[in-house]
Amino acid sequence: KGGGAGFSAVAYFFGRELQKELKVPVGLINTSWGGTRAEAWTSKPALEAVPACKAIVEGWTENLKSYDAVKDKGKHDAMAQLVKAKIEKIKADNARPGAQPQVLPALPRAWDDQSKSQHRPAVLFNAMIAPIVPYTAKGAIWYQGESNAGRAYEYRTLFTSMIQDWRNQWKQGDFPFLLVQLAPFWANNSDGVHYAELRDAQLYSTTKLKNVGMAVITDVGDEKDIHPKQKEPVGARLALAARALAYGEKLVYSGPVYKAKKVEGSKVILSFDHLGGGLTAKEGKLTGFAIAGEDGTFVDADAVIEGDTIVVSSPKVEKPANVRFGWKNFTKLNLFNKEGLPATPFRTDEIPYTTIPKKK
Repeated sequence: KGGGAGFSAVAYFFGRELQKELKVPVGLINTSWGGTRAEAWTSKPALEAVPACKAIVEGWTENLKSYDAVKDKGKHDAMAQLVKAKIEKIKADNARPGAQPQVLPALPRAWDDQSKSQHRPAVLFNAMIAPIVPYTAKGAIWYQGESNAGRAYEYRTLFTSMIQDWRNQWKQGDFPFLLVQLAPFWANNSDGVHYAELRDAQLYSTTKLKNVGMAVITDVGDEKDIHPKQKEPVGARLALAARALAYGEKLVYSGPVYKAKKVEGSKVILSFDHLGGGLTAKEGKLTGFAIAGEDGTFVDADAVIEGDTIVVSSPKVEKPANVRFGWKNFTKLNLFNKEGLPATPFRTDEIPYTTIPKKK
């Protein structure tokens, strides 16, 4: 892991890049726990101050009143045995000559005693954030979200509340907060949208709060690995954002970000911020675009770069209304700016989360 067996590889590459560019020592505090939820990293007073977040605290309190750890573990173990049996059957079926390969289901995660869970609201804030608050910090980097996927609309409020809470704790104003957007991942369904919704919630935080930067990593995902092995570009992109937001350097630190749409006949024309030297498609024509009329039925679309805009259309949609880009759990995207930074997935519509795009 570059910085040592117990240290974050992304943070190591982030710090290495900053030190190389700034020519000064860079200190990093690693406080992390894999597979955890944002509410665990937020103080209880901050959660209780926001109705949507207060509901999370109240839900845990109510559930624990009747929680039986022994019974819960028994249910978990029984489910795990059923899944294991299903996996063995699928393996046997796949081994037959001429069989159509079936995808193996994922085993349930290790049993989590809810009364002692790392997911409890504020528990990791109390243990791993509050003790380091006295340290002077220039900013924070954040790589999380998988465990909140499926609750993405709630995450819009929860995540911005957490960022504001941390800033209030350090009493240093709106210090830079730099996040990593979720990488493309199968997530039990490549065509599913829970990860897409969470990425959208992460993008939302950059529009609602000052000095929030985001490293987009749509080009380093691994369909079958929730933790893609390419860490160096992730750290480098976080460092670019830090140089711009924390140190005031004038540089391109983000890939293209959707700004506005204009409908002209059967086409939707999209404009962007963070163009850098201009829009570009890597390795062929643009991928990952879908278009829909007012009925919300999205179909794959053609997209071409025209100057600083992208024109999207489909012969199946005569009167388009909205466009989505990269709106799947796992998708291969090739829209970049000429500085080599990938565009963030986006949508132009405001359909509520967990609405699955219809297919013709």
